[in-house]
Amino acid sequence: MQIRWNTIQQSEWEQLQAPHITALQQDWAYGASFQAMGLDCHRAQVIKEGKTIALAQFICRRYIGLLGVALCTRGPVWLTEVSAEEQQEIYRELKRSCPLPKPRWLIFSPSLKEPNHPSLVGLTRVMTGYSTVLVDLTQTNAQLRAACEGRWRNRLAAGERDKKIIVQVSGADTELQWLFEAESSQRIEKKFHGLPPHFIQHYHAARADPSTTLLMMYAQLDNLPQQHTENNRIAAMLFLLHGSTATYHIGWTNAEGRAKHAHNLLMWRAFQELRTLGIHTLDLGGINTRTLAGISRFKIGTGGQIVTYAGAYV
Repeated sequence: MQIRWNTIQQSEWEQLQAPHITALQQDWAYGASFQAMGLDCHRAQVIKEGKTIALAQFICRRYIGLLGVALCTRGPVWLTEVSAEEQQEIYRELKRSCPLPKPRWLIFSPSLKEPNHPSLVGLTRVMTGYSTVLVDLTQTNAQLRAACEGRWRNRLAAGERDKKIIVQVSGADTELQWLFEAESSQRIEKKFHGLPPHFIQHYHAARADPSTTLLMMYAQLDNLPQQHTENNRIAAMLFLLHGSTATYHIGWTNAEGRAKHAHNLLMWRAFQELRTLGIHTLDLGGINTRTLAGISRFKIGTGGQIVTYAGAYV
């Protein structure tokens, strides 16, 4: 078994990951975005008998100028069947050979649901896992709709009946800038944090084809003159695309959008748009029913699978 650090090219990385359900944090563009913001990113390619069997991307920081921390979130990505014993060996070798200067900590947050999975023998759990909702977009529309929670489905129907709501799809830079500004104001108002808005600009630039990078949708009312389109927008959503998976990244709405259930309508239309882009799985980006109860209930209401991951290990 051999581990190669920082030699793989973007095209090969993306091609190898494409058939698999992978997390945003293991997408090449995610790492490239942090590199553009001044952080280190190390990428490992695990090879056995001439075949790549795993990929692992680490985002690295150095604290107080001394301790280096390399975070491998929702990785490694296993590209084929790898035994628990081999996975243990790969974890050990990644920790030993990582090019981040010592002293350092490598932290793994694998896409596992079992905290005591046999592959984690030899690692120490230092943090519990977070939960998210995964929507299987390979289902038919009838199956997707039937899976929605009753009130969620009723609100969707109300949005569909409102003929004044027009749903638009856009990836134009001017539209993105509008959403970034709306999101920044929303964060201040609601006092929550996330990736910096300019992360998206770097993510957008990390691929030559924007259609493989993101999907932006917004809802507007048709009762204002067309030249004032920014004034009649009532909701918007931004999804980041990575292989056959997408992650719900930004959701914005105003009072009128909430009253008209525009987010339910946007999410439903996004299911259809993402499917046409070849997306099989939508990750709704994490749930926290204690501090973000409303957003979490909205995500759970889609009827997707609630998944809680095992946690973080060193």
